[in-house]
Amino acid sequence: MKPNLKNPIHVIALGFGSGLIKPAPGTWGSLMGLFVAIFLWQLTACQTIFILLTVLGFLGGCYICQKTSEDLGVHDDGRIVWDEMVAIFMIFSFLPEYNWLYYALTFVIFRFFDILKPYPIRLFDQKLMSGLGIMVDDILAAVYSLCALYLIYWSL
Repeated sequence: MKPNLKNPIHVIALGFGSGLIKPAPGTWGSLMGLFVAIFLWQLTACQTIFILLTVLGFLGGCYICQKTSEDLGVHDDGRIVWDEMVAIFMIFSFLPEYNWLYYALTFVIFRFFDILKPYPIRLFDQKLMSGLGIMVDDILAAVYSLCALYLIYWSL
């Protein structure tokens, strides 16, 4: 089924259209999340705002992703990328440094964990069949990403 681009819930779930870009919509959604995060960081440079954005994005995302998934008739349709965007916001909440090196590393490392889905990410991805499930695997990939980013930071 085609998404309804007149429905604001679908527009948000599709990452404002980035989830419609082929191939690899999750990569494009992550890139959109990164660009939005960089823009917002340049405006605010406020960790509290990113934490709030992550919490609200996650809570709203559980509904937004579930509703869009139901409307499209596919659980965790690849075009739904709001979960990737919120995960990038979470990483930005706790980055060790805010510069272009860490922005690039955020993107690459997050995509690595989001695609690979190491334990227990894949388990959550397979077992939770709801908007919560759509959101949780990306949040866990963000946690793995933050661990990797801090290991890099401490080793430099």
